[in-house]
Amino acid sequence: MEIAMVGLGKMGANMSKRLLQGGHRVVVADLNAEAVATAVAAGAIAADSLESLPRLLAAPRAVWMMVPAGDATQNVINTLARVLRPGDIIVDGGNSNYKDSMRRAAVLREIGLHFVDVGTSGGIWGLSEGYSLMVGGSEEAVAHLRPALETLAPGAEIGWGHVGPSGAGHFVKMIHNGIEYGLMQAYAEGFELMNHKEELGLDLHQIAEIWRHGSVVRSWLLDLTADALADNPTLAGIAAYVPDSGEGRWTVAEAIELNCAIPVITMALQRRFRSREEAPFADKLLAAMRNQFGGHAVKKAD
Repeated sequence: MEIAMVGLGKMGANMSKRLLQGGHRVVVADLNAEAVATAVAAGAIAADSLESLPRLLAAPRAVWMMVPAGDATQNVINTLARVLRPGDIIVDGGNSNYKDSMRRAAVLREIGLHFVDVGTSGGIWGLSEGYSLMVGGSEEAVAHLRPALETLAPGAEIGWGHVGPSGAGHFVKMIHNGIEYGLMQAYAEGFELMNHKEELGLDLHQIAEIWRHGSVVRSWLLDLTADALADNPTLAGIAAYVPDSGEGRWTVAEAIELNCAIPVITMALQRRFRSREEAPFADKLLAAMRNQFGGHAVKKAD
């Protein structure tokens, strides 16, 4: 099939390459001229603007966005809504909030456009390993996109699926990322505890390699952890500062709305917040309270 890719960041560029390798006709558009030139060198066709996309694609046109969530996504959708025609398909493969996706689908439906939200996981490994794709949208639109989805996924029948109506794809991806927070935190805490048991002289990389085979806790995350420890056993030069991209917050907020207990994911998110504080005020206050009620010594700050 033919498809346009808007947004050639690392993931968008790799997805374009995988589609090209699968024999699809790919039209690309991006503000970064160098990224467009690289895609063209790989076999893509360049569009000089979003407005020019329709004349480069046969109807029904499919335009896949890989741009940052929020205003950037909305601005691209606004432009595409003006230039596409009824029956065309807009795909959001970024990490948009599922409520935004539901709203956008309803608005676009009024003018005859399909909106498909695709929660996309795979990161920098997607080009070689394939992407996990959680798809929300109408049966008609997803059926048209199926050849591209099968190419992007690890296999034609694995690693992707039509999970529900518009919004469902991004909802499932949101939960996926919340689970990811919890898994990462559990691994981190386990290795932290082993690192503290200095008298045993444990080789953390060796242990990660042992667990990778036959263990009930084996996973791709553990594979990557083993790689990280092989490259840098003491994690020298890495700050203990963990950002979050938003999906964990949305997951916790959704759980509150639904009165659904998710303590592990919630605490993993809170731990990321804590990692960004060099000298947490709460810990200082705890020390001050102990001094007040018990006369316990207070360690002076450097």
